[in-house]
Amino acid sequence: MAKRKKDHSDSPTVLNRKARHDYVIEDTLEVGMMLRGSEVKSIRAGGTSLAEGYVRVQETPPALFLHGAHIPEYGPAAGHQHPPTRVRKLLAHKREIKKLVLLVSQKGVTVVPLKLYFTRGKAKLQIGVARGKQHGDKRRDLREREAKRDIDRAMSRKLG
Repeated sequence: MAKRKKDHSDSPTVLNRKARHDYVIEDTLEVGMMLRGSEVKSIRAGGTSLAEGYVRVQETPPALFLHGAHIPEYGPAAGHQHPPTRVRKLLAHKREIKKLVLLVSQKGVTVVPLKLYFTRGKAKLQIGVARGKQHGDKRRDLREREAKRDIDRAMSRKLG
């Protein structure tokens, strides 16, 4: 019987909370990332930020690129460091990229990184097709969140 490999489920998941606050996410897609060794170790160590990141979709040849995401330098990789905010290529099927090109061609639609995590030792990035929220939309979300919190409090008092 073969031994099972060590599960890296304790590896950190990096969320982009700002994206869900600033955008309405219409569709999501899981893509791979082309990373250097020091970047992978740095992500596992923590400190990665997707908040300033965005995804650029290129039509010819079909490609996706992650811009502005900050992956800090990994200290023990002395002479083989990577630039913290370099442009990283994302891996997806051509048909998925072409679909994104059509969606992004509409006014007000962009692609943002939502979550960075590891699956079976490979770094994966969840990206979302997003439409910007207006100020009123943000206020409405805040009201709904507060109302739900009040309802939950009232229900817990009634049950308790």
